[in-house]
Amino acid sequence: MTRKNSQLFILVFLGVLTAFGPFVTDMYLPTLPAMTGFFHTTSSQVQLGLTASMIGLAVGQLFFGPLSDKYGRRCPLIIAMCLFLLATLGCLYSRTIMQFVGWRLIQGMAGAGGIVISRSIAADKYSGRELAKMLAIIGAINGVAPVAAPIAGGGMADSVGWHGIFWVLFGLGVILLAGSLHFTDSLPTVRRQNARWSDVYKSFLTVIQNRRYVCYIFQFGFAQGVMFANISSAPFIMQQHYGFSPLMFSLCFGINAIAIVISAAASVKFAHSEQALYRGSVGMVITSFFLCIALCANCPFWVYEVLLLCLLSMLGLTFTASNTLAMDSERENAGMASALLGALGFAFGGIVSPLVGLGNIMVSTGIMFFVGSVCALVCTRIALRRAFSLAQYYRK
Repeated sequence: MTRKNSQLFILVFLGVLTAFGPFVTDMYLPTLPAMTGFFHTTSSQVQLGLTASMIGLAVGQLFFGPLSDKYGRRCPLIIAMCLFLLATLGCLYSRTIMQFVGWRLIQGMAGAGGIVISRSIAADKYSGRELAKMLAIIGAINGVAPVAAPIAGGGMADSVGWHGIFWVLFGLGVILLAGSLHFTDSLPTVRRQNARWSDVYKSFLTVIQNRRYVCYIFQFGFAQGVMFANISSAPFIMQQHYGFSPLMFSLCFGINAIAIVISAAASVKFAHSEQALYRGSVGMVITSFFLCIALCANCPFWVYEVLLLCLLSMLGLTFTASNTLAMDSERENAGMASALLGALGFAFGGIVSPLVGLGNIMVSTGIMFFVGSVCALVCTRIALRRAFSLAQYYRK
């Protein structure tokens, strides 16, 4: 008789897997200055480690997603966790910055396995409102983790340094490997894709031909771009422009993360995920418009913070809804669908992050917020129009 995992185990396991990627990329950020001295190099070369991990997180999802469709969820997950432990040890014992960057690329690819497979497991086990509730939790964690990771790293930076932070990541990898070994595969053998490895990627063509799915993942990508614009600009805006201390900045950052958590949880209260997606997308455009004007006008801090809280709340609504609708629309190719969803999100984040630093950071950030929100709304309208007419949507 096949052993079944408890609901609590699945919830905790998927939650930790979801937070894995952001912790891999962001937890060591407060120690970047110290790493320049350790490796006797420049800050720009040290930042290549962050770029490499984001590339790995995007590319790795395109590999582990199809792999999990063919061989089940458990085996690729165990491989990913073992690879992560190896890469983390490689980072810890790197002697040059380029060795470190190379291991960070592999570490990001391994971390991607946890992210993409967690969404696939949720799609295997749940559907409809249950899937929306599970993805709401995953979405909330996904919104908080990029914020919580550097705060946690900052708390450890002075006492244990960057080596200590990577040993913590190693310990997290060991825990997830143990969880992966305990996990009962959620994809039965009869539902796996019995095809040659070359044929597995044919599902890519099938998935991208689903235009509604494509619109959902692009909506998510633009929304992720807005979130990463905030993550990359907030330290400079709050500390350099408004004169906040690192501690006060961390507290404000944490409050902003709570807004994403609350709205992601509230999204399941809507009768239909389409409603949450549409209202969240419209709210993003309205809020980002006023926030863009405020930033360009060098507004007081309280105006910036209130508008940012509103923007992140609307963002949380769309995260859960777009993930739910995308995964629901491609249930037969859940691994590939999850891979594309996650890869696009990290790709947009990687593109937007350096753009906010061009010119006046207040102006460029405001523009990124507004442009990303408008593009997200356009994708939402196209997706919903393909599902049913807007008139039918408003009647619902």
